[in-house]
Amino acid sequence: MTLQEYRDKEQERLASNRRRLEEDGVIFKDIYSAYIDDEAVIEEGAVIANNVTIEGKSVIHSGARIGQSSVVRDSEIGSGTTVEASYVLESTIGENTTVGPFAYIRPGNTIGNGCRVGDFVEMKNSTFGDGSKVSHLTYIGDSDVGRRVNLGCGIVFVNYDGSRKYRSTIHDDAFIGCNTNIISPVEVGEGAYVAAGTTLTQDVPADAFCIGRVRMEVKENWVKKRKILKKDQ
Repeated sequence: MTLQEYRDKEQERLASNRRRLEEDGVIFKDIYSAYIDDEAVIEEGAVIANNVTIEGKSVIHSGARIGQSSVVRDSEIGSGTTVEASYVLESTIGENTTVGPFAYIRPGNTIGNGCRVGDFVEMKNSTFGDGSKVSHLTYIGDSDVGRRVNLGCGIVFVNYDGSRKYRSTIHDDAFIGCNTNIISPVEVGEGAYVAAGTTLTQDVPADAFCIGRVRMEVKENWVKKRKILKKDQ
């Protein structure tokens, strides 16, 4: 088979697959820009936007929306869930959840129903319970996050010490403030509150408040004195 013959055959296979899905009630924004593997299952009423790639044994349930330039590989996307300009690899996402834009869902995740996984969030080998939210700029690795948990901006689950990886647990209804470093393995109890800027190195009991940051100090007129000293030199 020549290269051109291979290309023609591949194009025909992809076109046939797209026609089949369209006949099954899948809604394409641009059927010619989507790449859909033969093994993928897409239910009636799912919406596939421009330049989407769906690979392997992925399942896209009815009412889900896969937004422009997203890649879904060997993953399941629940009904009513939106994936916007993001990568979802070997993971399961529940119903009525939003992912992205620009989220990176690496292999091994289970994300629940009614969740929010926002922009520039990276998640790996973790569980994320129903109703939990992580809006932006956070890394969740090797961790179990319960239901209705709120994770602020800039949180890092520090799961690797250079030789081994460790797992942390955040229980239901906990609140983790912005720019918190969670040094695994630790456990945050149900309903606990961790203040922004904390470096978390020990377990936090249920309903407790945890703060671990350097006390702020203000030195008045410091800049003016520095300028005078520098001028004298």
